[in-house]
Amino acid sequence: MKKLAISILLVAGAAFGQQWEFGGVGGGGFLNTVNATSAAGAATAGFNTGLAAGAFLGQNLYKHLSGELRYAYLQSDLSLKSGGSSASFAGVSHVVHYDLILHTNRRSRAQLFVAVGGGMKIFRGTGAEEAYQPLSQFGYFTKAQALKPMGDVGAGVRWAVSRRVFMRAEFRDYITMFPTAIVTPAPGVKYGTLLQELVPMVGLSYEF
Repeated sequence: MKKLAISILLVAGAAFGQQWEFGGVGGGGFLNTVNATSAAGAATAGFNTGLAAGAFLGQNLYKHLSGELRYAYLQSDLSLKSGGSSASFAGVSHVVHYDLILHTNRRSRAQLFVAVGGGMKIFRGTGAEEAYQPLSQFGYFTKAQALKPMGDVGAGVRWAVSRRVFMRAEFRDYITMFPTAIVTPAPGVKYGTLLQELVPMVGLSYEF
């Protein structure tokens, strides 16, 4: 029992000895489009550029390795375009993911880092459905929700403002399958499958 108590105290002491970091970020999301093809012609389906905001909790695990649990809210209006015509529908996305962060020496004033991780992305159509929608021959917008597994990669720089306060500039690439549950292909129309969202952000954090 005495040995068990000592082991628990050593593990707890090591955990509290780790450096933690909490912060917020803001920026914008830029998404690719996928091709929508049918006998009637061609169009592109996707999401419009929108604002992004989020928060993260990080833990310094080793000299050059950290981990971060992250959440981001993304304004992502649904979009269909063909020729000079377009249609849109209000929408948002939520992402939750965990990243491993490989970085240069954190004792330096500025640290470069790269990130790789994964999680999930929730797409939501939030607009008002209507009986008639432009470009309905290529697809339909729905007030629905789609949950997709997500991979992400990123890179950035973090620099010290003071001993415990830091600023950062970074980008993330969120990669999922296209959510056909909220941008639904019309009969006979085929959509591309891969959706990427490039999200440049700046942020402020506190280390404790």
